[in-house]
Amino acid sequence: MIRLAKSAKRLPLDNANQPTEPSLSEADHADMQVFLENLLGMLPVLGVHAFEQIAPVAVTAAQMLLFCRGKGVTASGYEATQGFVVQAGSQGVAETVPSMQQHVRGMFDLRQELIANGVLQRNVDHLHFTQDYVFSSPSTAAAVILGRSANGRLEWKDAGGRTLKALQDMEAKM
Repeated sequence: MIRLAKSAKRLPLDNANQPTEPSLSEADHADMQVFLENLLGMLPVLGVHAFEQIAPVAVTAAQMLLFCRGKGVTASGYEATQGFVVQAGSQGVAETVPSMQQHVRGMFDLRQELIANGVLQRNVDHLHFTQDYVFSSPSTAAAVILGRSANGRLEWKDAGGRTLKALQDMEAKM
C-alpha cells in the first residue's frame, strides 16, 4: 500500500520505509490480491482517494478542455468525477506571490507538497506537471498554477474564451 500511495502522489507520506513484499505462498498471495482489490474499490466510496491513479484519458465532449493562463504559463484541465484534473505537461508559475504563504496557506502548502512529490518540477522559468493531477476544485488548481489566490470558475476558460462559470451557467439552463 505504501508503494501504491507513493506512485499516486496524492498525499504526503510520513512513513519513509520501503518495505519489501512479504514472502507468501502463491495461494496466500492470490488471496491478498483479491483483498487489496476489494479494499481499493471501497476506499473511494468512503472518500479516501490516496491510492487512486489518474489514467490519462481522451477528453470527451462532456469533459471540455479548459485553459488557465497567466504570467507566461498555460495549463490545461477538465472537470471529472474525482475533481478538477490538470493535465501532464501543464505549466505553473515558478514563484508564488509573497502573500500566498500567509493568506492562502493551504494552497501554498499543497503546491510545496506537489513540488516535493515530483508532480511539479522546476524548469528554468516555470514549473511543469509531470503527470495528470486531480485537485479538489478548479480554484485550488488555478491557485497552485498561478501562485496566488484565484477563482477557478473565472480563471479556467475554454478555447473560445468562455469562463468555466459561464459554461456551468449555460449547462444549468439546459
